[in-house]
Amino acid sequence: YVCSTWGNNHFKTFDGDVFQFPGVCEYNFVSDCREAYKEFSVHIQRALNSNGHPEIQYILMKIKDIMVYLKPNLVVVDGRIVKTPYYSSGVLIESNDIYTKINAKLGMTLMWNQQDALMVELDNKFNNHTCGLCGDYNGIQIYNEFINGDASYNSITFGNMQKISKPNAKCEDPDETQALPSCNEHRNECQRLLTSPAFADCRLRLNLEMYIQACMQDKCACHGKEDSFCLCSTISEYSRQCSHAGGRPGEWRTQNFC
Repeated sequence: YVCSTWGNNHFKTFDGDVFQFPGVCEYNFVSDCREAYKEFSVHIQRALNSNGHPEIQYILMKIKDIMVYLKPNLVVVDGRIVKTPYYSSGVLIESNDIYTKINAKLGMTLMWNQQDALMVELDNKFNNHTCGLCGDYNGIQIYNEFINGDASYNSITFGNMQKISKPNAKCEDPDETQALPSCNEHRNECQRLLTSPAFADCRLRLNLEMYIQACMQDKCACHGKEDSFCLCSTISEYSRQCSHAGGRPGEWRTQNFC
């Protein structure tokens, strides 16, 4: 029931598809897409930071009739800056130095690390009712996200379709014909990091290969740089997803690592 984005353009839909999408526009991350009354929407503005790493600049959420605008260390509700913890009409907003967390009574939890990583958990009453980068939540991989009727889409086409059209936005759609590099030279290092003893409790809970592949793409995109973004974002995501699946990751961060 979790959709997330993290690190070097990685996305994981509610149905478990993992894809890479490098777009830097405003996108529908996940919304209730029923025809009549829509209960919520989450839009994200993606951008490259000063180090050239992708991150989320702001999140724009509508929950029933409340508008929430999030930036790092800033929460705005219906146009007013608010202090956290903040509670109003079934919406609780909490934040600390690292995470902003929103809990909505209608069946949604959102967690953002104020940088690259965003995770949304949805009640299964929204099965088959969502759209956006998180997919349609129908429990079936690929279908209706990357295959719809007779049409099939690659991940870039699918991502571009989720763009919010704004008349004055200046952002280019990424090229749909770009293939991902293979990055195999980083496999051993990524595998070693993700199978360290700290993650023993995670092995059977998650699809390890998926995170190894994501880590390899992170390393590739960083051209051998060893900064924390290149090494730590997928390991952090693996740790978060493991906790979410009921696992207990051990202490994997050290003074000199992540």
